[in-house]
Amino acid sequence: MKTLLPGATLGVLGGGQLGRMWSHAAQALGYRTAVLDPDAHSPAGLVSHVHVAADYLDPAALQQMAAQCHAITTEFENVPAEALHQLGLSLPCAPGADPVAVAQDRAKEKAHFVACGVPVAPHAVLHSEAGLVSVSPDLFPGILKTTRLGYDGKGQVRVASLADLPAAWQQLQGAGPTVCILEKRLPLAAECSVVLARGFDGQMVHLPVQVNLHRDGILAVTEVFAHALPAATEHQAVQAACDVARGLNYVGVLCVEFFLLHDGPERDALGPLVVNEIAPRPHNSGHHSIDSCDVSQFELQVRCMAGLPLVQPRLHSASVMLNLLGDLWFAQGDEAMEPPWPQVLALPGVHLHLYGKTQARTGRKMGHLTITAATPEAAKQVALQAAAILGIAAW
Repeated sequence: MKTLLPGATLGVLGGGQLGRMWSHAAQALGYRTAVLDPDAHSPAGLVSHVHVAADYLDPAALQQMAAQCHAITTEFENVPAEALHQLGLSLPCAPGADPVAVAQDRAKEKAHFVACGVPVAPHAVLHSEAGLVSVSPDLFPGILKTTRLGYDGKGQVRVASLADLPAAWQQLQGAGPTVCILEKRLPLAAECSVVLARGFDGQMVHLPVQVNLHRDGILAVTEVFAHALPAATEHQAVQAACDVARGLNYVGVLCVEFFLLHDGPERDALGPLVVNEIAPRPHNSGHHSIDSCDVSQFELQVRCMAGLPLVQPRLHSASVMLNLLGDLWFAQGDEAMEPPWPQVLALPGVHLHLYGKTQARTGRKMGHLTITAATPEAAKQVALQAAAILGIAAW
């Protein structure tokens, strides 16, 4: 690929917070940015040089993006893969349509993991209600998930036994027939993720392995510091993530999420690691990199798109990232009130990132807080103080 120098225009499909932070990173390197998003007030659209407010498959909008941009990316996985396909006919896309299409379908995603030889949870793809009776009892207790459009805990139901499966199936069918996947519930000890970047030339670099805590299916806390997990576990996670990216011929920033299984009462006795899912974009768990690393995940995305050299990010500070959901704005009652930011910002090493969303709603990602410090203990101590001020449960 020809290197795109600063002054070129880079485009993104999707105008949410990931597109906003990507736009900031691109502009810091001297690039112009263009956003395609139907929301006229999208967070990324408001900070970009060009905002095409139209549907992702609008022919005129795609033509406008193709005419103005020199390369394209996406900020969330549910942008129609066909839009990336159309733009990819004339522009480099990072990622391309094919890997995004895999990430949009849990059945294809699981099949890809198996083909790459990375470990996954036992599972079965269910195409119709008639096939429920033949499901192996070994998959229970399990989680029934739609194969498409599920994220942040949406589109999934816990199923205790085969007898409960028909009701769960009906619950997920919605307006029409939906293919589902049943995954066996495993004894989870921890969750982690690897955010990597892969260039058009196949070079790969990655952020440090991140340890994550989810609540109600939404990422709540990410902790990042040297040796957060045993070295062998971190090595296995990075190698599995690289195998997944290589198998997709992926270009851009990719997050691979993992489950770590119980193998004893202590973290040092963690058991096997299994791949959960991928996100073909920068990821919530990598937000800390803006403040804790010398190269952020968003700068890596820009470098991938522009064909610039990829350098291995260095973690210069231990960090804790707290997701800031819209619930915090309603801590005092039914009327939305701004959280006590001055108290939080009085703490050492606190970095506040708000996404420019004008309306707070329960469960909506409004921003994140990164706490950096010289040691993991100091970062966690301040993070717990900040959480107490904001009304976020300790961990």
